[in-house]
Amino acid sequence: MKLSEIYQLCVERGMEADGRSPQELQRVMDVARREFDKLDADDKPFYDTERLTNPYSDTRIACGDPDLEVRGLITGVDMETAEVLLADRLREKGEPIDLILAHHPEGPGFARLDEVMGMQADLWHLQGVGLGAADALIAPRAAEVRRHFLPYNHYRSIMAAEILGFACMSCHTPADNSVNRFVQRHLDERDPATLDDVVKALRGIDEYADAARKGYGPELVQGDGEHRPGRIVVDMTGGTEGPLKALDRLSAAGVDTLVGMHFSEEHRTHAGELSMNLIIAGHISSDALGMNLILDEIEKRGVKIYCTSGIVRVRRS
Repeated sequence: MKLSEIYQLCVERGMEADGRSPQELQRVMDVARREFDKLDADDKPFYDTERLTNPYSDTRIACGDPDLEVRGLITGVDMETAEVLLADRLREKGEPIDLILAHHPEGPGFARLDEVMGMQADLWHLQGVGLGAADALIAPRAAEVRRHFLPYNHYRSIMAAEILGFACMSCHTPADNSVNRFVQRHLDERDPATLDDVVKALRGIDEYADAARKGYGPELVQGDGEHRPGRIVVDMTGGTEGPLKALDRLSAAGVDTLVGMHFSEEHRTHAGELSMNLIIAGHISSDALGMNLILDEIEKRGVKIYCTSGIVRVRRS
């Protein structure tokens, strides 16, 4: 596969698994088009024109020729300079690695992570939260995330990859969309009777079973395991953790149990005050599941896959 084809496949799979409608995804890209068209000529070179056709700002080719024929790729949850050196060492041993595929974004995807967070408002709206309230909640949180990540060294590992001759790209929200849909369907089909049964149902997924055996599997962090879960919502996409006050709105909309990759201690405490249940499915294992669902599609097209940095390969097709 060409690098550009892998990139396009990731975007397409992300849109297919997105909880939003195709019309809403098109609206997001149309807004970007209007923003771009209004810019002065001096400002247009600084606009990320990928936003015109890709609604996920955290999924980008960071370096490499789009026409590069990728024989093999190495992928992991975090692909930092150490993983780049691992890729180079494997290549020295004869492994055909052309691409470093990160889940957590690096380079341009990392710098613009906050831009995908607006989708959280739409996902809350689908659960019954007012759209105006949802927009008002996510805007300051996205701005906070933007300020937090501004000082980071976004291109550290990308520059290492370029020096060693690797292409580099990230696949973040598309993988998160994929795991979000997969786990929601898995739990809906099993209809667990108690919160403990939710945890057991999650352990029925290979990636979570592997994590449980290693000591970081699914865990109930807020609620009584013998209690009924009520309405279960899987919350695993949208860039990064949303604002604390979103729990109030979701609880008022009738959401009883949230299943997420991770929750802060502040979120756990606040959920307790709302009598809301929280289950941590697992961060790295959830990321691995989301990536595996997309890697299946890439591997079917003849690309050799090497996994590291938290991704345990599980094949489903």
